Amino acid sequence: MLPATPDSAPVLALATELRLPEPICQLLVARGHAVPDSARRFLRPRLEQLHPPSALGGLDDAVERLARAVRAGETILVHGDYDVDGICSTTLLTRALRGFGGRVVPFIPRRVEDGYDLSDAGVRAAQAAGARVVVTCDCGTSALAAVSALCAAGIDVIVSDHHLPGGPLPQCLAVLNPKRPGCSYPDKDLAAVGVAFKLALALARALGANENPVYGMLDLVALATIADIAPLRGENRVFARYGLKLLQESGNPGIRALVRAAALDGKALTAGRVGYILAPRLNAVGRLGHALRGVELLTTESEAEANRIARDLEELNRQRQELDRATQREALALVDRLDLDATYGLVLAAEGWHPGVIGIVASRVVEETGRPTVMIALADGEGKGSGRSISALDLHGALGECRDLLVRFGGHRAAAGITIRADQVPAFAERFNDVARSRLTEEDLVGELRVDLELPLDAASEELEALLRHFEPFGVGNPAPTLLSRGVRLAAPPRPVGQDGVRFRFRTARGELDAIAWGMAARVPELRADGALDLVYRLERDDYRGDSRLQARVLDLRPSAP
Repeated sequence: MLPATPDSAPVLALATELRLPEPICQLLVARGHAVPDSARRFLRPRLEQLHPPSALGGLDDAVERLARAVRAGETILVHGDYDVDGICSTTLLTRALRGFGGRVVPFIPRRVEDGYDLSDAGVRAAQAAGARVVVTCDCGTSALAAVSALCAAGIDVIVSDHHLPGGPLPQCLAVLNPKRPGCSYPDKDLAAVGVAFKLALALARALGANENPVYGMLDLVALATIADIAPLRGENRVFARYGLKLLQESGNPGIRALVRAAALDGKALTAGRVGYILAPRLNAVGRLGHALRGVELLTTESEAEANRIARDLEELNRQRQELDRATQREALALVDRLDLDATYGLVLAAEGWHPGVIGIVASRVVEETGRPTVMIALADGEGKGSGRSISALDLHGALGECRDLLVRFGGHRAAAGITIRADQVPAFAERFNDVARSRLTEEDLVGELRVDLELPLDAASEELEALLRHFEPFGVGNPAPTLLSRGVRLAAPPRPVGQDGVRFRFRTARGELDAIAWGMAARVPELRADGALDLVYRLERDDYRGDSRLQARVLDLRPSAP
């Protein structure tokens, strides 16, 4: 999709006020920052831009109860989820409460044995620990029965979560969730770790404790926010910008060990590297092992123990990758049997699939097919499912129209989990497809490459790339700018790289610009050696063996129109 041309008046006003080049101001206007003050806040995120924790509905009751528990020496059970967001949220609250002098027992259920969310396993763990208070992290909004059981046992419950409610809220001391009805918190995009951070900060203030150790855990906040694919705008942008800096020089032995094990030591920790390299290693322990091991990694003060756990996670991640590949082959074989012209929403189910990897594989099936996908691992008459969606479909809303066929479901617009009886899977597959067909068009199922800015290749300079870095960190809600240049000419014949990559060199008025295009080897015969090209790309730096140079990462290309 070609970029809409922004109104020139605000672009020129920004360029004059901020003394920035017009292309940068075009991008700012296109991303909703036409007013100079808004543009400054976007380009220079500050901790002062964070909303006060008190804006979170239910916070006062939660803080008062936790402060009382800390002062009285009552046991607090922090109950998390088994993904990166749940692990980091649990770690943050555990470290904070212990720092305030509280007695804390962290708990995360086992994915296969205990299932998703706060359940009977969490109730038993709280009773065994002698907990007087349970705080959930990244779960609990839909756990009505378990919350009721805890309250009946005389245990106060504070739900700390960010998932969309699938029905009525649990009846308990407090539900801290910016997405719940009646909560006026301004930023609805927080990951669970952001909610946990707000709670910890408010508790520090209530106890008169030093807030710096809480701010010092922004490395955990950034790691989980990026891993959970939360939109990197608003408060999440502030968290990610500050947290990535802390990750780079973290004082947490567990994070340092994780970075070393992932071979990222000494490399810039971008949102991309955190999301695609670092986070999967922490996720692996919740998928194939016991996620509480991840909390142990992030709470230990021992370098030796941190290194041991990080090595274990590295091995689990290797096993996870092997399972991913095998499951993906089987899932795509099932897709081949379907009539995709009539199937807008995919439901794939099989015995023997590991519940810990189906979410990752569902994401890849979405990439391959352009269709929202729910994958279900069947065992003993029950299915554990994980779904991923495309931007045009609200997955949580779509599952809501299938609720009578599901034992339970939870999640948000882009990702969700379900539990279903095996005999209901065929009916669910039919209903889910009907819902998808009613909400999607054929055009929604076709991948679209959006262009942010059109400019001559001569303008793709070192200076422009340096200015574009002020738009970082990039991710959902703030993608890396995509540029279009027309009439580009090759300075040398394309060269193959790896199995399916191509390296290009293009002419510019400034000299030559190197470029890399992955997965485009089959496109080379389309190009004329003496012909002009239209190029869609992102500007980046190629850091190789200590040498840093400007490079275009090609996303698409075609011969220019005559």
